[in-house]
Amino acid sequence: MLPTILIGLMLPLVGTVLGAAAVFLFRGELKPTIQKAFLGFASGVMIAASVWSLLIPAIEMANTSGGAPAWIPAAVGFLLGTGFLLVLDRVIPHLHLGSDKPEGSKSSLGKSTMLVLAVTLHNIPEGMAVGVAFAGLISGVSGMTVAGAFALAIGIAIQNVPEGAVISMPLIGEGFRRRKAFLYGAASGIVEPIAAAVTLALVGIISAALPYILSFAAGAMIYVVIEELIPEAQSGNHSNVGTISAALGFVLMMVLDVALG
Repeated sequence: MLPTILIGLMLPLVGTVLGAAAVFLFRGELKPTIQKAFLGFASGVMIAASVWSLLIPAIEMANTSGGAPAWIPAAVGFLLGTGFLLVLDRVIPHLHLGSDKPEGSKSSLGKSTMLVLAVTLHNIPEGMAVGVAFAGLISGVSGMTVAGAFALAIGIAIQNVPEGAVISMPLIGEGFRRRKAFLYGAASGIVEPIAAAVTLALVGIISAALPYILSFAAGAMIYVVIEELIPEAQSGNHSNVGTISAALGFVLMMVLDVALG
């Protein structure tokens, strides 16, 4: 079981690394239309994962356990996850794609570093989501299967491929050599297996909190989608590319979860 779990925890990082490797395949920066498509796709995957892989299982677990109404863990965990990312967003210095104004606490960090931190910030809830899915599997929670946990990990890995490209390609325009741009892009995904492992360990200690932590990860992911991915996918000249890509990402993640879960 342990090797299987390790593979699952590492899949999102593999997706990021593959995406960052785009610097060796393409010249120059990504066109704005392609960036919008990538960001929209990532938004759709994260929204679907939040619903099918996190919130619905959390409600079902709470419903079978009895006690308080089943919606309470989902609602409380979701709001706590949103608040957690809000705090990180205010504290960690970072710079969103296409913006010249840094967010978070004041810092002397360079633009490229803060671009990477922006992606790293929203990789935290993705890692948590994968960790809590495998935690449910280990805990023997009804409805949590190996296929379902891997469906979530694969879905996040797929959407991390364009995300890795979106962070590494602009670094070429900042004067980075391809190797260094690749390493920065790949490094932004390291937080995912770390966040997954920490979540896995915490849930192992307090298995009764699993519905809350599932919802917590969902709230954190939705915060990232609304705060960062959708605005960036819709910035600049009006285009339906981001919207269409979001729909495709949503359907892909939904199909993966329903078919494999």
